[in-house]
Amino acid sequence: MIKEQYAHLCEDAKDNKEAIQRLYDVMKVLRVECPWDREQTHESLRSGMLEEAYETVDAINNNDMANLREELGDVMLQVVFHAILGEEKGSFDLKDIVNEECEKMIRRHPHVFLQETANNHIKSIDKVLEKWENIMVEERGEEGITPRLEKVPKALPALTRAFKVQKKAADVGFDWNDVSGAFDKVREETVELMDNYANDPSDKHALEDELGDLLFSVVNVSRFLGIDPEASLNYTISKFIRRFSYVEQGALACGRALENMTLEEMDELWNEAKKKERSML
Repeated sequence: MIKEQYAHLCEDAKDNKEAIQRLYDVMKVLRVECPWDREQTHESLRSGMLEEAYETVDAINNNDMANLREELGDVMLQVVFHAILGEEKGSFDLKDIVNEECEKMIRRHPHVFLQETANNHIKSIDKVLEKWENIMVEERGEEGITPRLEKVPKALPALTRAFKVQKKAADVGFDWNDVSGAFDKVREETVELMDNYANDPSDKHALEDELGDLLFSVVNVSRFLGIDPEASLNYTISKFIRRFSYVEQGALACGRALENMTLEEMDELWNEAKKKERSML
């Protein structure tokens, strides 16, 4: 049974403002009453923020609206929790977070909110993005290419970070003329990796360096093709898991353990999985 003084927290909120206030109130109570919540810091919540963001993206990828609603709530909880921690330290509160974001959105959309700019009728997405980037540069006092690239968060997944770094470099003209240059770079980096391995397979530092160059060049190709490298790789991972599961099930149907099967036998099941997938397209 809910404690009498907290009973009001169980009442459904009627609108957006009331709902956010309810979440805030719930977290304020937990911060006092729950031993685990009392111990949390900005640092201890880092992994939770990443995990909830990834789970939200997973729900989007699965087109699972019920799960998406739940995961967005978990992300919002993280934001409110950090706001309360900031409030306790006297650094910022939820109002500061929301108002600063509102001001930033208004400032970065002059074609919408400023009358004299809105009259110019900026309709092209490319023009909007160009204006957005220029305003960001002005806000941060950035000059030249290096500060631009350093602003790409280091905590991003490596493929996404590489994509964003390359995009920012390309925005100022540091780029191939077309995708053929990017394809050539993939071939060049592949040869260099193979040569390094042939010369000294024990030199892990050199191999790591060359492998990174190869992966970076593959991301460049994905950028030219307009393909999200993170989504593309995740699709392939899911495809591999699906086909490998078919191999496992095939082995089980034969009363065999994978460890006791030859590579040729597993390849046969793998090819069956591929054929089955193609027949369903």
